[in-house]
Amino acid sequence: MTERTDWDDLRDRRLSEPGAAEAHDAARLAFELGRAVRQMRESRGWSQSELARAADMTRSAVARFEGGGTVPTLPVLERLARALDAVTSTEVVYESIFA
Repeated sequence: MTERTDWDDLRDRRLSEPGAAEAHDAARLAFELGRAVRQMRESRGWSQSELARAADMTRSAVARFEGGGTVPTLPVLERLARALDAVTSTEVVYESIFA
Protein backbone atom coordinates (compact mmCIF):
# COMPACT_ATOMS: atom_id res chain seq x y z
CA MET A 1 0.00 0.00 0.00
CA THR A 2 1.11 3.52 -0.61
CA GLU A 3 1.51 6.01 2.18
CA ARG A 4 -1.24 8.61 2.46
CA THR A 5 -0.27 12.25 2.29
CA ASP A 6 -2.02 14.82 4.41
CA TRP A 7 -2.98 18.24 3.08
CA ASP A 8 -0.06 20.09 4.73
CA ASP A 9 2.50 17.73 3.18
CA LEU A 10 0.87 17.97 -0.23
CA ARG A 11 0.69 21.78 -0.04
CA ASP A 12 4.33 22.05 1.04
CA ARG A 13 5.44 19.72 -1.73
CA ARG A 14 3.46 21.60 -4.38
CA LEU A 15 4.67 25.01 -3.16
CA SER A 16 8.28 23.83 -3.39
CA GLU A 17 7.90 23.22 -7.13
CA PRO A 18 9.44 25.88 -9.41
CA GLY A 19 7.15 28.88 -9.81
CA ALA A 20 4.50 27.57 -7.43
CA ALA A 21 5.17 30.02 -4.61
CA GLU A 22 4.93 32.95 -7.03
CA ALA A 23 1.67 31.62 -8.47
CA HIS A 24 0.30 31.16 -4.95
CA ASP A 25 1.25 34.75 -4.05
CA ALA A 26 -0.40 36.06 -7.23
CA ALA A 27 -3.59 34.13 -6.44
CA ARG A 28 -3.60 35.53 -2.89
CA LEU A 29 -3.13 39.08 -4.21
CA ALA A 30 -5.94 38.63 -6.75
CA PHE A 31 -8.26 37.32 -4.04
CA GLU A 32 -7.46 40.14 -1.59
CA LEU A 33 -7.84 42.89 -4.21
CA GLY A 34 -11.09 41.39 -5.46
CA ARG A 35 -12.48 41.09 -1.95
CA ALA A 36 -11.61 44.72 -1.16
CA VAL A 37 -13.30 46.02 -4.31
CA ARG A 38 -16.37 43.85 -3.70
CA GLN A 39 -16.71 45.17 -0.14
CA MET A 40 -16.44 48.75 -1.37
CA ARG A 41 -18.97 48.12 -4.14
CA GLU A 42 -21.43 46.47 -1.78
CA SER A 43 -21.05 49.26 0.79
CA ARG A 44 -22.26 51.65 -1.92
CA GLY A 45 -25.19 49.36 -2.68
CA TRP A 46 -24.02 48.91 -6.26
CA SER A 47 -24.41 45.89 -8.46
CA GLN A 48 -21.50 44.59 -10.50
CA SER A 49 -23.14 46.13 -13.56
CA GLU A 50 -23.24 49.55 -11.91
CA LEU A 51 -19.56 49.36 -10.98
CA ALA A 52 -18.70 48.15 -14.47
CA ARG A 53 -20.51 51.11 -16.01
CA ALA A 54 -18.80 53.58 -13.66
CA ALA A 55 -15.36 52.06 -14.34
CA ASP A 56 -15.92 51.64 -18.11
CA MET A 57 -15.58 47.86 -17.88
CA THR A 58 -17.78 44.86 -18.58
CA ARG A 59 -19.76 43.22 -15.81
CA SER A 60 -18.00 39.94 -16.49
CA ALA A 61 -14.59 41.62 -16.01
CA VAL A 62 -15.76 43.00 -12.65
CA ALA A 63 -17.09 39.58 -11.63
CA ARG A 64 -13.88 37.83 -12.66
CA PHE A 65 -11.81 40.39 -10.74
CA GLU A 66 -13.99 40.25 -7.61
CA GLY A 67 -13.79 36.46 -7.64
CA GLY A 68 -10.01 36.55 -7.61
CA GLY A 69 -9.75 35.17 -11.12
CA THR A 70 -7.43 37.87 -12.39
CA VAL A 71 -4.91 40.39 -11.14
CA PRO A 72 -5.76 43.74 -12.74
CA THR A 73 -3.23 46.02 -14.33
CA LEU A 74 -2.53 49.21 -12.41
CA PRO A 75 -4.57 51.34 -14.85
CA VAL A 76 -7.60 49.02 -14.40
CA LEU A 77 -7.19 49.10 -10.63
CA GLU A 78 -7.05 52.90 -10.76
CA ARG A 79 -10.27 53.02 -12.84
CA LEU A 80 -12.00 50.80 -10.29
CA ALA A 81 -10.74 52.94 -7.42
CA ARG A 82 -11.86 56.16 -9.13
CA ALA A 83 -15.30 54.70 -9.78
CA LEU A 84 -15.55 53.86 -6.06
CA ASP A 85 -14.22 57.29 -4.94
CA ALA A 86 -11.11 55.59 -3.59
CA VAL A 87 -7.39 55.86 -4.28
CA THR A 88 -4.74 53.27 -5.03
CA SER A 89 -1.54 52.98 -3.06
CA THR A 90 1.49 51.04 -4.25
CA GLU A 91 4.64 50.52 -2.24
CA VAL A 92 7.93 48.73 -2.67
CA VAL A 93 9.53 48.08 0.71
CA TYR A 94 12.29 45.89 2.06
CA GLU A 95 10.90 42.52 3.05
CA SER A 96 12.98 42.59 6.26
CA ILE A 97 10.68 45.33 7.56
CA PHE A 98 7.89 42.75 7.77
CA ALA A 99 9.99 39.87 9.10
